[in-house]
Amino acid sequence: MSNARLRPSRAALGNGLVLLALAAVVAVLFAWQPGDWWRGPPRPQRWIGAGLSLAAYVAFTGWILWRARAPRAETLTEQIDAETVLVAHASQTGYAIELALRTAQSLREGGIEVRVRSLASLDLATLAHYRRVLFVVSTTGEGDPPDLALGFVRDVLAHPAALAPLQYAVLALGDATYAQYCAFGRQLDDWLRRHGATPLFDRVEVDNADDAALRHWQHHLALLAGYADLRDWRAPSYEAWTLQERRLLNPGSLGGPVYHLALTPPADMPHWQAGDLVEIGPRHAPTRVAQWLQQQALDATTSVLVEQTPMLLAQALAARQLPDAPAPGVTPQTLVETLPPLPHREYSIASLPADGALHLLVRRMQRPDGSPGLASGWLCDHATPGASIALRLRANPNFHPPAPDVPLILIGNGTGIAGLRALLKSRIAAGARRNWLLFGERQRAHDVYHGDELSTWHAQGWLERLDLAFSRDETPRLYVQDALRRAASDLQRWIAEGAAVYVCGSLDGMAPGVDAVLQDTLGEAEVDTLRAQGRYRRDVY
Repeated sequence: MSNARLRPSRAALGNGLVLLALAAVVAVLFAWQPGDWWRGPPRPQRWIGAGLSLAAYVAFTGWILWRARAPRAETLTEQIDAETVLVAHASQTGYAIELALRTAQSLREGGIEVRVRSLASLDLATLAHYRRVLFVVSTTGEGDPPDLALGFVRDVLAHPAALAPLQYAVLALGDATYAQYCAFGRQLDDWLRRHGATPLFDRVEVDNADDAALRHWQHHLALLAGYADLRDWRAPSYEAWTLQERRLLNPGSLGGPVYHLALTPPADMPHWQAGDLVEIGPRHAPTRVAQWLQQQALDATTSVLVEQTPMLLAQALAARQLPDAPAPGVTPQTLVETLPPLPHREYSIASLPADGALHLLVRRMQRPDGSPGLASGWLCDHATPGASIALRLRANPNFHPPAPDVPLILIGNGTGIAGLRALLKSRIAAGARRNWLLFGERQRAHDVYHGDELSTWHAQGWLERLDLAFSRDETPRLYVQDALRRAASDLQRWIAEGAAVYVCGSLDGMAPGVDAVLQDTLGEAEVDTLRAQGRYRRDVY
């Protein structure tokens, strides 16, 4: 621990000096009582009393100064469970504190023990108590940290550290109109990575309190908590798209069923770019809503208003979290107004507007009791072709394709092929042929999603190289990161020729495995350079 961090603050020292001065004044007044000044010096008893008074005030002042530094010492001795998550904030206006508290509350709803601290109270010894830390930090002025974080920058970020056991995430708040957008969040993220900490997920940057970026953060919180039903801080504003087509892509697979979905908008086809995402507002299965209404003795055909739009009670409740039992005597309208909406789900877009529809690849997830997941069950089982799907487009500029003259290495697994497919479509439309795809799944016979399309692109030269890895077809199992390691010399050559690396798919296993291969093959410094140059990008979940 830095000695500077143990010294009392200037404010505490100032308060102490003021108290000492007051003590001296009180002592003199005690000795020279009113009416005594013309009689000469006070008697010895008065001086003794004054001395005792001064000693008491000095002791009290010493206690105040000790308290000013006491939290630092207490931090080092407190007992913290290994699963406790620290949420650390650095705020200039208070917004980062607000988001840190919301973050903590969301994790607690998922059953996770959380502590919330200011960066001003953290040092390396304190960080060493935690295995997982979420940072919520703002940038002020032209790329500066908040004032209260200056001590952390001086005493922590300016020094080397061994952070290998630490897992972290950064929510960076900023204003994109400034040249040094989210600079402090990026500085913190870079320092953590360089000193061995492992990101739980990629940095989330928020431009002027953008709701979509904050929901992306909430999406990761839900995954971290292992509790998919965390409430949205603010629900997205959806449009009603139509489910045009649903097709099972992997019948007979050892993995969960994966469906290709095509959706059309309510009006003209909107614009999006390869790499962008959608937010889906899921719905309960009709049978689930009907069963709940029957249990509560409520009429499904009762008319209610949702944002001034009349609809049936069953339709309104399909989009809301259903409690075990509502409060007695609550009217259907009040019920609709008070029940929180179902949390959104994010999916990578697998097509371009020129395809005439928005394509998704959705794996039907399964709960421990065998029932389908909320969103995947809605999209893969319950919604029928022609059904209305609540959908919102969300830009994801961090995963937009590079310039056509930049070679591109695309790496992914599972339904991560969705985002990579859109990137390849965009590259082909731009005439870019230097594309290398590495994709991993379970079985070649079942799990090559859009395999005919990939084979055609490869045969026509739009895919210069295509590497496929199927874990259940090999002994020992072969994963996409293993295929990348086998191609180490070609990887080095492509990077030397200016290639960018885009990774899409599972955060558990695949993404860290690919990162480890990149570190081993290219070196830590080169990977840091790729990341800083925007040539190493990830969309992982």
